[in-house]
Amino acid sequence: MDLNRKHKVSLRGASSGEMSRDALLAKVSQERELRSYARRANAAVLYIQRVWRSYIVRKKAAIEIRGEWESLLSCHSDTVTKSWVSSRVLRPFLFFIRSLSVQHQKILARDIHCMQACFKILLESINSNDQGSNFCSLAVDTFEESKTWACQTRRLVSLCSFLLMECNYSQERIKDVLGVSALVLRILIVLTDSKSWKIITKDNFEDAETAGKMIIQFIGSWKSGYYTAVRKYIKTLTKQTDERLLITTSAVTLALRPFHARQPAFVDDNQPYTNLAVEEYILRDKILTRLSEVELLEKQSSMEIPSVGWAIGNIISLATVSETDFMDPQESNPGMFYVLYVHVIVTLAENLMSQVENVGIQNNHLDFEATSDATGKGENSVRISFVELLRPVCQQWHLAKLLAASGKEIRVIADKDVSTSSKNGSETLALFDITRFYSCMLRIFCVLNPVVGPLPVLNMLSFCPGYIVSLWSSLEGVLFPENGCTTDDSSLGSVKTSGNTRSPSEKKLKHLKNDGVNKWVNVLNKFSGKSPEPREHVDCTSDQPGPSQVNESTSDEWDVETLRSGPVGISKDVSCLLHLFCATYAHLLVVLDDIQFYEKQVPFMLEKQRRIASMLNTLGYNGLLRGTSPENRQLMDSAIRCLHLLYERDCRHPFCPSALWLSPARTSRPPIAFAARTHEVLPASDVFSSPSMGSVITITPHIFPFEERVHVFREFISMDKASRKMAGEVDAPGARSIEIVVRRGHVVEDGFQQLNSIGSRLKSSIHVSFVNESGLPEAGLDYGGLSKEFLTDITKAAFATEYGLFSQTTTSDRLLVPSSSARHLDNGIQMIEFLGRIVGKALYEGILLDYSFSHVFIQKLLGRYSFIDELSGLDPELYRNLMYIKYYDGDLKELCLDFTVTEEFCGKMSIIELKPGGKDVSVTNENKMQYIHAMADYKLNRQIVPFSNAFYRGLTDLISPAWLKLFNAHEFNQLLSGGNHDIDVDDLRKNTKYTGGYTDSSRTIKIFWEVMKGFEPSERCMLLKFVTSCSRAPLLGFKYLQPTFIIHKVSCDTSLWAAIGGQDVERLPSASTCYNTLKLPTYKRASTMREKLLYAITSNAGFELS
Repeated sequence: MDLNRKHKVSLRGASSGEMSRDALLAKVSQERELRSYARRANAAVLYIQRVWRSYIVRKKAAIEIRGEWESLLSCHSDTVTKSWVSSRVLRPFLFFIRSLSVQHQKILARDIHCMQACFKILLESINSNDQGSNFCSLAVDTFEESKTWACQTRRLVSLCSFLLMECNYSQERIKDVLGVSALVLRILIVLTDSKSWKIITKDNFEDAETAGKMIIQFIGSWKSGYYTAVRKYIKTLTKQTDERLLITTSAVTLALRPFHARQPAFVDDNQPYTNLAVEEYILRDKILTRLSEVELLEKQSSMEIPSVGWAIGNIISLATVSETDFMDPQESNPGMFYVLYVHVIVTLAENLMSQVENVGIQNNHLDFEATSDATGKGENSVRISFVELLRPVCQQWHLAKLLAASGKEIRVIADKDVSTSSKNGSETLALFDITRFYSCMLRIFCVLNPVVGPLPVLNMLSFCPGYIVSLWSSLEGVLFPENGCTTDDSSLGSVKTSGNTRSPSEKKLKHLKNDGVNKWVNVLNKFSGKSPEPREHVDCTSDQPGPSQVNESTSDEWDVETLRSGPVGISKDVSCLLHLFCATYAHLLVVLDDIQFYEKQVPFMLEKQRRIASMLNTLGYNGLLRGTSPENRQLMDSAIRCLHLLYERDCRHPFCPSALWLSPARTSRPPIAFAARTHEVLPASDVFSSPSMGSVITITPHIFPFEERVHVFREFISMDKASRKMAGEVDAPGARSIEIVVRRGHVVEDGFQQLNSIGSRLKSSIHVSFVNESGLPEAGLDYGGLSKEFLTDITKAAFATEYGLFSQTTTSDRLLVPSSSARHLDNGIQMIEFLGRIVGKALYEGILLDYSFSHVFIQKLLGRYSFIDELSGLDPELYRNLMYIKYYDGDLKELCLDFTVTEEFCGKMSIIELKPGGKDVSVTNENKMQYIHAMADYKLNRQIVPFSNAFYRGLTDLISPAWLKLFNAHEFNQLLSGGNHDIDVDDLRKNTKYTGGYTDSSRTIKIFWEVMKGFEPSERCMLLKFVTSCSRAPLLGFKYLQPTFIIHKVSCDTSLWAAIGGQDVERLPSASTCYNTLKLPTYKRASTMREKLLYAITSNAGFELS
């Protein structure tokens, strides 16, 4: 055998020894091309069929509606009401006219007759003095009616535009078209002049004026197409236009109304002035010029960038003349070029954001465009995207050049030996200058690039070697002053600001001698409308904490003293540094796997990670508690996001002490009831702007200890039960209970059939009657115990892997996760939704279940997205394979992978594409990260979403989503199952009551507790289930068991001769699960008690034992 030859097997299982590699690749490539062509052909066929069917259906419907409409008008009475005009006349008319005439760009004789009839009825209604008949009165009625009126009027404007464009001499029925055009123009002139409405009163005058202005505003927008139609109409005019005089004057009158409606306060260089003389519009060429300008400007007004924004883009484009470098500064001091560049961009960016964030821009989209030719004509018209102008700042070479210009690359800010404002007058950048620059860029991209947000900038910053480490080094020196100030005087120091201290860039500009550069800076400052102002600066040597302050801060090392006032207590400089670090690190944490984070410990050691977590925790808590100003909103957003990512990673694989997360609120936690009520009444949109404890518990619930949050959760349920009682949903006990009959061997089927359709009514009490395996009703009445037993039994059966709805993870803890085969089962999704409702019922009633769910599944229930670092807890083998691919040194093409995943069900294989066309995309070294995250996203999110959504729907029928978000995944399992699979015998004994003659010192009771301690943990849980119908202890101890655990005496005295002969009581113990009562006979021997108890708890019976 040739030792050089290896048996090569592809990952899909086919041996490659049957043909050569080149032949196989050629065959695969040919098959891919054929499949791709077939897919495209099928897609094209489906698209053509869809369009054609839609056209046919709409045309048939329009013809039918037109016939019915004509029949309606032929037999209508003289009485006209506004609702009849709107709903029965105008609404169907606009539909069939648009479908049969406008879309075909052709006017038929039948349609002209319909237009004449409709417009005459509409004019009659508008001219009516009766409030109930006048169409205009809809504009000042209810919100829905005014909304309908506005919509129909806008469609009339569009129809008018169409008719004006058809007013040419080539039109066969030109006179008829001119007639209906005159009618619709007359209607629109009345509708846009609210003062002429005959239903105007003092009470509705303002509403009418607002409605009229809305229509005028629509006419002036490019969406109406009105100015295009007027321009085309005017071009068709000849010297003899007497027959069109009425239409022409009406059209021009309507065209001028948007100009006169503009308020002076909104006029700028890009809008026509309201004081334009009417004479300017007398000549036709001036009319056309003005209408062309307005049309062009209206198209751009949907997203108008202030002039300072374009200045920023142009400066960046001028400074970065090539794809990989800045322009040649051609100065004796090249470093000064970068100082001016950064300072000018920051100054303009802050002015831009003050305009955009305060005023707001509507209809944000990515393609903010300007045209080099004002009229949009000419072959050299260049369309430039605003975001494209900022593209250089999203590239690593841009950051690298700025860092190089700072003198010591990325270490300049933490190097005491380097001073950016040294005595020799060398002007270099500090890391803070660069930080402020990119912080402004993040804010700009967040507002002006809403489609992808700041991702282009964050992608570059996150993977720039050493940059994020340098940012943290600077922050650490400022926020943890006990380590000493590691930054130099020119950068950052204490958190308090010094109003009289100039920033480094201000000192550099002071030394500037070049008049040309001075002039350039002044011109750029004028773009922002203000002169340069001193920038806030922090002093490293001032305001250091005194001895008493240091002692106080060291009392809890995880409560960062410098952040105890939240963002309000830090300077603008530190705020920019924090914003950039939090946004960048949060972005990096998303793709950071466990090997990097825990084993290699990059980019930070775990000790640094703990300090970062404490900083974020303190900032988040105090910012939410004390409120956040609008300018710090993006800082808080980034800090909270970064905090959540670190906290969720710690919950899954702890690296922080529990005291760290509780530290900021250790002395200021409010009472439980107060926190719960504040949380309930706080709107979700006000958590940042409205400082309160409710916002803290909503955003950062981990600040509270787990036990306190359980109390808050129970308080929520108590409040819900009280509100239901006040609403009459809960009357007398049992008044609105739900009666069900359940067979012992068919618990899931019977429960699903009887309870699945009741939804949130499951909050009411349920009364269960069991039928044993012999088909006979079991003895006993349900006062709560049997319903608890039903809930535990149905979950035990449904969550079993053999049932097919849920499977277990391959990890050691064997957690539950929905099975992918559930979608193929009858009512599989509905069954999972029903189980969510059952789990919600258990949580609502405080009943513990014996099961725990996978953390990934719980993350979906809590509304959180899962990332690749969580895959190890769901599928460790897949996670190891993906990590192997990530760190594979060879050529990944050798593994023959593509962007697909294969699933099997009942022996049938199905291939699922991870992205469109994934079958034809091979995994290479260049796209392996895309493959890894696509595969993780499929397993963690896409595959599980249908099941988690169904379970979530059922769960939230009883439990509010806001209540669930108090807990992380591990805590949710504790809330559901109680944690340990054993009970505390001493705690149970301490909280047990005795009745019927028993006391704690009774002989039988002493024997009972000795036997309990001698049981195995599973046997103790079985006894607890026998008495309470639940095998888990209450989450906070038996003190909270309701009703209290009771042992009742059952007197069973034996005869004298039986006692002498060694016999004991033969009667078995029984239980009343409704009252958590164990009915215990007076056993004399421990062996007898153990035997009888074990027999009772393993017999799966209750009342029947006695």
